[in-house]
Amino acid sequence: MALEDAKTQVDMAFTRPEARGLAFENAFGGALSAFRRRYTKELSGVDLAITGLPFDQAVTNRPGARFGPRAIREASALQAFDAPYGWGYDPMSELSIVDYGDMAFDYANVAEVPARVEAHIDGILSAHVGTVTMGGDHFLTLPILRAYAKRFGPVALIQFDAHSDTWADDDPARIDHGTFLYKAIREGLVAPETTVSVGIRTDNPDTLGVQILDAPFVHQAGVEETVARIKSVVGERPCYITFDIDCLDPAFAPGTGTPVWGGLASWQAAAILRGLGGINLVGGDVVEVSPPYDTTGATAIAGAHVLMELICLYGWTRRRG
Repeated sequence: MALEDAKTQVDMAFTRPEARGLAFENAFGGALSAFRRRYTKELSGVDLAITGLPFDQAVTNRPGARFGPRAIREASALQAFDAPYGWGYDPMSELSIVDYGDMAFDYANVAEVPARVEAHIDGILSAHVGTVTMGGDHFLTLPILRAYAKRFGPVALIQFDAHSDTWADDDPARIDHGTFLYKAIREGLVAPETTVSVGIRTDNPDTLGVQILDAPFVHQAGVEETVARIKSVVGERPCYITFDIDCLDPAFAPGTGTPVWGGLASWQAAAILRGLGGINLVGGDVVEVSPPYDTTGATAIAGAHVLMELICLYGWTRRRG
């Protein structure tokens, strides 16, 4: 295809003939799907499924992340017709990637959400397909990790975040986006010695032994040292990346529920993610994009770019074999 095709191609979420390749469709029109991938629940022959979890009822401050998946899809249209910068290959052409759509759930029955999320992700993984997920609040990473642990055992975890999310919570019925990592460690879904948190800049006296590379460390040590430290923690183990958009400074991502100043710049996040090529990435998510608090759309744009970097990392792992 060529850019000339944008004059005739429309609604490629439904009309594209295959799951590989770029999409030359006007970014401002057509049916929305992540990166103009085909919308489908059919996973035969698929390598990676992009899916949305529009749930934000576990937030402690500003809601709105339920609108994150829709906003990220819209922002991603700008990245659908170019190979991603900085990688030297195009995962959209090398991998079969689809938009699996959003998870359906009853918003008035919050208690059922954890099990439904786990089953949603487990259904994809059971087809031997990886996932990159759009949230939604950060609680959602916990049931996602439960599904991943069934397939891979305890995974190495790279958490990009302003908050450690290790507040003590031993009530299995509570749903709180500030406790997902505490519960994941307690349940044995991840091990603290193979977990690293990047960009932290809020206090929590007990980080449960997780390696903390806080925002001042990243600013002072630089990208290269940060990448080296992350790789030394996760090693060759199956690895999951969760990226809370509030890891970025509010100057780059104001549309989020619990913004904290002093965070990473977008260029730092991009450079770190690209530097992680070679890890054994098995899945990832982008969470806490809350469009109502960002009239410019910058946060959703950042979320779409992070999502693309996760896709590139996933493809790089597959290339390596």
